Amino acid sequence: MSFFKRIFSGKKKESLDSGLEKTRTNVFQRLAKVFTGRRKVDEELMDDLEEALITADVGVDTANKILDRLRKRARFEAYMEVQELYEMLREEIAGLFSDSGTRTLDDFDKHILDSSQGPKVIMVVGVNGVGKTTSIGKLAWRYKNEGKKVLLGASDTFRAAAIDQLKIWSERAGVEIIAQHMGADPASVAFDALEAAVARDAEVVIVDTAGRLHNKKGLMEELTKIKRVMDKIVPGAPHEVLLVLDGSTGQNAVEQAKQFMAATEVSGLVLTKLDGTAKGGAVLAISDQLSIPVRFIGIGEKMEDLQDFDVIEFIDSLLPENWDESTIA
Repeated sequence: MSFFKRIFSGKKKESLDSGLEKTRTNVFQRLAKVFTGRRKVDEELMDDLEEALITADVGVDTANKILDRLRKRARFEAYMEVQELYEMLREEIAGLFSDSGTRTLDDFDKHILDSSQGPKVIMVVGVNGVGKTTSIGKLAWRYKNEGKKVLLGASDTFRAAAIDQLKIWSERAGVEIIAQHMGADPASVAFDALEAAVARDAEVVIVDTAGRLHNKKGLMEELTKIKRVMDKIVPGAPHEVLLVLDGSTGQNAVEQAKQFMAATEVSGLVLTKLDGTAKGGAVLAISDQLSIPVRFIGIGEKMEDLQDFDVIEFIDSLLPENWDESTIA
C-alpha cells in the first residue's frame, strides 16, 4: 500500500490542487523530461533527476540531500522500475518535512489552545508585502469560526497603512482589535492588547509586528521588548512566533527567513501566495534548510484558502501518485 494513502476532504483537496497548479505543472514538466521513455533506473537518470529538482526551485542543497537518500535506497532495495523511483521520490520529500518537525494543524491548535490559563498569544513577523496582514486576518477568521474569542493587536506602528489594513481584516473576520496611532510604541500596543484580552476573556490573541529588516539590531531589540512586555501580562507569551514568507520569491525566502531567525525565535512558518507562482518547489528548500515546521500555506484569496499544511496532502497535490506520461509529457 502506498505511503500516501489517505482520505481527503473533497473541497479542501480541490482547493489545494488548484492552488498548486502552476507549481505542479512546472515540476511535472521537468520530471517528465527525465522519466519519459525510460524504463530502467541508472546513474544518468539520477543525475538528470537532480538537475530537474534544482531547476524546479528545490535548491541545490535540498536536491542533493534527496538524491543522496535515493541512491542509498537504490543500493539497499535494488529497485529497477521508474515508477518505483517516483514513489520513493515522494517518500523522501515527505521525509524532509518530517525532519523539520512539521506538525499538523490539529497539533498546532492543541498547542495553542490546550490550557485555560489565559489567552494563547501568537506573534506574527515578516517583511512588508509577503501577505502578513492577510494571513493574520484569515487565521483570526479561522479561530473565530471554531468558536474562539479572538483579539488582534496592531503592533506594526511603523506604517499607518499597516494599522488600517489590520482594522479592515478585523472587520472581515468579525474580531476585535486593539490599535493606536502610527509611530506609537509597538510594545505599548502589545501590552494594551493582552490587557484587553485578559479583561475580555479572549482565548486567542494575534499580534502583528513591523515588517522591516533594514536594521536587524533594531528589529531584534523591538521584538525582544514586545515579548518581554507580553510575558508580564500573560506568562509564557508569545506561545508561538509565526514567520510569514512569500512562497513566490523562491530561494530568496530562505535568506529572508534566516535574517528573522537571527532576530527572534521562530516556531512556525506561513507560506503565502503559492497559487500565483510556479516556484512552490521552494517550499521543500525552506522546510529543509530552516528546520522550522511549516504551519500554514496560502493558496488563494478566500478566507478558507489559508490552509493547514499537511505533508501528505501537499505532496499528493504536488506529485500525484499515478505517474502517467501521456498527461505530463
